[in-house]
Amino acid sequence: MSEPAAERYARLAAVFTGLADVTQPERRGFARGGLMRAGKLFAALRGEGLLLKLPAARVSQLIDMGHGDPFDANKGRPMREWVVAGTEADWDRLAREAYDFAA
Repeated sequence: MSEPAAERYARLAAVFTGLADVTQPERRGFARGGLMRAGKLFAALRGEGLLLKLPAARVSQLIDMGHGDPFDANKGRPMREWVVAGTEADWDRLAREAYDFAA
């Protein structure tokens, strides 16, 4: 049985909040519970997936590969630099990419 998404995210958050420039502030909206690098959201748990901010080309690639879904923040239109990575995706690697992109 695979690790539940909440536990997987908690483990990931523990790694990143150990870095000097990463915080996990209490916020509302889609940043709730998210990981922020120098005030910029780069990852958050969304249902059973991991919400990530990545370059638009990488987002398209992940969606095309079936490793993620578009994210629209309930606005009815996908946000081009945001993706919700599925449970089969390598969350650790993708979170590192998102962390680097937030620099």
